[in-house]
Amino acid sequence: MMAEKKKTMQVLDLPMANNQPGCACGPDLPLAASAPRLDQSFLSGSLATAAGEVPVVSAVWDRADLVGAIKIRLGVNRMDYRVDPGLYALGQPDEQSPVFVSANYKLSFDHLRRALAGRSAWLLVLDTKGVNVWCAAGKGTFGSEELVHRIQTSRLSEVVAHRSLIVPQLGAPGVAAHQVRRQSGFRVLYGPIQASDLPAFLDAGNKASPKMRKKTFPLRERAVLIGVELSAISKWVLILGAAVFFLSGLGRSGDVWANMIHHGSRALTALVGAVVAGAMLTPLLLPWLPGRAFALKGLVAGAMVAGLHLWAWGVPAGDVSAWIEALGWLVLAPALAAFLAMNFTGASSYTSLSGVKREMRWAVPLEVTGAATGLLLMLTARLLV
Repeated sequence: MMAEKKKTMQVLDLPMANNQPGCACGPDLPLAASAPRLDQSFLSGSLATAAGEVPVVSAVWDRADLVGAIKIRLGVNRMDYRVDPGLYALGQPDEQSPVFVSANYKLSFDHLRRALAGRSAWLLVLDTKGVNVWCAAGKGTFGSEELVHRIQTSRLSEVVAHRSLIVPQLGAPGVAAHQVRRQSGFRVLYGPIQASDLPAFLDAGNKASPKMRKKTFPLRERAVLIGVELSAISKWVLILGAAVFFLSGLGRSGDVWANMIHHGSRALTALVGAVVAGAMLTPLLLPWLPGRAFALKGLVAGAMVAGLHLWAWGVPAGDVSAWIEALGWLVLAPALAAFLAMNFTGASSYTSLSGVKREMRWAVPLEVTGAATGLLLMLTARLLV
């Protein structure tokens, strides 16, 4: 009997050009209602099982996967980078192979399959609307109800003989293990936080070490967030930069274009410095900047960069308007940097939802006041000329 089952579970070549979404290729086997499409670009074949055709994925990223990961880090197509939910096969799994649960955010899915290189497993992907595991668990889309639904619609009990699921630890806030077991018969095991620790977790008999249970936020993880942040604010920075540049042409004396070039260049470099302080230096220097609030950390980084900017440009001792303009940037730049720094609260393991809400209640009004005061001082300085 086992020989017959192993023979049935053979990898079939996918006729990519002729495959239609939702169609079953190969033997006349029933296709689960929620089965992923067999024509997704990252698939290498399909596996015939008692529950129908299951798409096969490779643990190796191809060029499209690498390009997609880079684009996502730059904020390109970030909200639509997803795979079809349902059951996938990695390698040549059988009825005893482990089942790993993931989100249908493709980067999460890709990191999972790459971490399991050289192993055979089943990958059960939940419909999290293209959101990663941690965020989806908080939103409820990576949850008990969706997990039970995927177990049933993928007919997982017909594919594996055991009744165990390995769920990422960061998905625990959304998954109640006792409810899943009561409704589906499958036991939930919480795996390590990092997908890269899965081989060691498996080799230890599905046991996670204390180190695997601790969520860190190292420099590399903080650095990869910068591209998304810069992409998200680039439009507004360009608009604000253009406005500041043209406003620099105001004045009762001097040529408008000459004022723009002289004062506008100073204003633009100050603006860029504020963006660098809030969107780049704050995440990179996060553990070393003072205070717990991200707004305070951004404020300190912004003040340091603003001071460096004024030192580099210099302020004439007897020029009142220049000193007022400098004071404007000393107020505006830190306020802008503090605001940008707060965007990282949602990606950090340092924060909680209630803490972020408290911070926003006092920080946002101060940031708006600082920005308005800085702009008013700058305009005043230009009108005094």
